[in-house]
Amino acid sequence: METTNRVGAHGAAGTAEGVPGARRTVDGYLRATFPWYGLDDAFTGPRWLMQVGTAADDTVQHGSTGHGDEPSIRPDASAAEKERFAAVVTVAASPVRRSGDGTGVLDATTVSSAAWLAGSGLLVSTWPAQLDHSLRDDWLDQQTETAFELADDLNGSAWSVLSLPVDGVPTPFHYRESEFGWVLAGSTGPTASAEAGVHIGAYGRGMSAYGLGFSVIEDIHSYVSE
Repeated sequence: METTNRVGAHGAAGTAEGVPGARRTVDGYLRATFPWYGLDDAFTGPRWLMQVGTAADDTVQHGSTGHGDEPSIRPDASAAEKERFAAVVTVAASPVRRSGDGTGVLDATTVSSAAWLAGSGLLVSTWPAQLDHSLRDDWLDQQTETAFELADDLNGSAWSVLSLPVDGVPTPFHYRESEFGWVLAGSTGPTASAEAGVHIGAYGRGMSAYGLGFSVIEDIHSYVSE
């Protein structure tokens, strides 16, 4: 799907036209026409914004919210063992459609889209501490291609089924574990704010996926650090 642009990475420094970095970050989330999901109220730890992705016509298509410890860019072995985090990816459910500027076609989004975004997000957050920096790009390319192939085969042996609550309703998710952490993906039903529902992906390390639950974020500002 054509959603490679990034709008406001978490922790962006500086200002643009007098707008603080945190405000620029949340603005991308506020432009979305679908509801954002995060961990439900059973999670009481820190929450933070990550980034949103846009289509070619600049409409917001997906984004992620973080929970727990913000993962290091390159953790050492001891840090990797101590970090506890989970990221929740929300993807707008969309059919194949023409771009807003009429210049092309945007791919449909599916639960595989959420699985792919979650899988690639986990890799970026957890690449091996012992890996030489000069080899990182090659390793990431190889692992990202593997994550894409796995996301395209959610009924394959790499995935199991895990039922987790979404807005209090038990919902099936595709789930897999790796040496870097876990990834899951599923879809919600229609809601008051999204007739087609959304696709939810998640990934994490140090926090068990089995005890998680998801819910609509009522106020995205609650994820902005003071």
